[in-house]
Amino acid sequence: MNEDIALPFDLPSVCRKKLSVGFDGGRLSSDAGLLLLRGIERQLGLAARLAGCIREWRDPERIEHSLVEMLKLRMFAIAAGYEDANDCGSLRHDPVFKMAVGRLPESGDALCSQPTMSRLENAPSKIELGRMMAAMVDQFCDSYSHKPRSIVLDIDDTFDAVHGHQQLSLFNAHYDERCFLPIHIYEGASGKPVAMILRTGKTPSGKEVRTVLKHVVGRIRKHWPKVSIVVRGDSHYGRHESMEWCENQGIDYVFGFGGGNAVVDAMVGETADALCVERAEGGKEKLRSYKKLTYGAKSWRCERTLVARLEASAKGLDVRYIVTSLEGGARYLYETIYCARGEAENFIKLHKAQLASDRTSCRDPKANQFRLILHTAAYWLMLALRKAMPKKSPLFRAEFQTLRLHLVKIAARVVEGASRIRVSLPSACPHAALFRRLASPFLGADP
Repeated sequence: MNEDIALPFDLPSVCRKKLSVGFDGGRLSSDAGLLLLRGIERQLGLAARLAGCIREWRDPERIEHSLVEMLKLRMFAIAAGYEDANDCGSLRHDPVFKMAVGRLPESGDALCSQPTMSRLENAPSKIELGRMMAAMVDQFCDSYSHKPRSIVLDIDDTFDAVHGHQQLSLFNAHYDERCFLPIHIYEGASGKPVAMILRTGKTPSGKEVRTVLKHVVGRIRKHWPKVSIVVRGDSHYGRHESMEWCENQGIDYVFGFGGGNAVVDAMVGETADALCVERAEGGKEKLRSYKKLTYGAKSWRCERTLVARLEASAKGLDVRYIVTSLEGGARYLYETIYCARGEAENFIKLHKAQLASDRTSCRDPKANQFRLILHTAAYWLMLALRKAMPKKSPLFRAEFQTLRLHLVKIAARVVEGASRIRVSLPSACPHAALFRRLASPFLGADP
């Protein structure tokens, strides 16, 4: 540590006693909860799974930090809120981080530095990144103890601003900024991440959507050949290429259908007029109605089912459509099936806002894709931590940021003896009982 920073300094006195502060506490850490995430990572095997996809490019005789160790450090750092690789310069000496990675807190060598981590981020090739992305889909499938009968894949893109000359960045008129628009795919019921794909800052084309679904679903089918799959997304993904591919593969879909279609608007015209009259005569603030249609666009190979949601209010008439291959009533298809995709926005928020996965500041898109995979691995750690919560715990449905504050950001003093390591946590820790309960599955585990 810089000597000027390490020197003690004074703060306002307390009860007429001088208050002096200095960064000289010794083997202390503010992230004792990483020991819980260490146990979770050992169960999931994320670091080893990802490391197996990367060809070791370094001279074996000069390797001081294995790929598994470096991946663990970066994953744990992201989960703890240190999303920047520059933080490795200080965290490499943190005793809890060293133990979480697998080194002794005091006598063990320091972890890798920021330059070493940056070299790792820029090392994987396109082929290796493809393997890592496939490995994350494998992780999703392996997270189920039993083969599910059906899954829902929510697909969406999210805004990722760029602040430089990163490759793949484009100006997007909707956001009025240069950006990426990475695709996120989650399982709709559980929130488990399936795939995260960095891409240019423009709306995906039908062929691009079809290619993404082809690779992701193909990987899932290798694990579960007969699982029922429903793909759900907004109108960006309701392209004829993606719908035709889903139909050919026996996959159901429900996509948004863009408005401004005069033919479809005319098909619901009478229903819309009647709804507006009913609202006006009844003096109600808002009324909704649903109508099921059959429509075939010129670019479609066949007619498909549309559902119109009509809403009349004091602000006027609002009509929205979805296109689907599912059977059921109009209201059920729209409110229960399609509107549930809104939960994917919360999954993206956890991934992007609370794990800072928009820190894609590398010039090379391969390095940015690698970062996206690492942030997804950190997502798995926090998701597994939340899943381990007792149902009666107030943290059972907590966001990752709350979990980090209450269970990861815990102060600790670490003392390494000849035969034992002692980690002393605060006596006044408000979640001491919960921490002990979460740690119980790892008691007696091999070192």
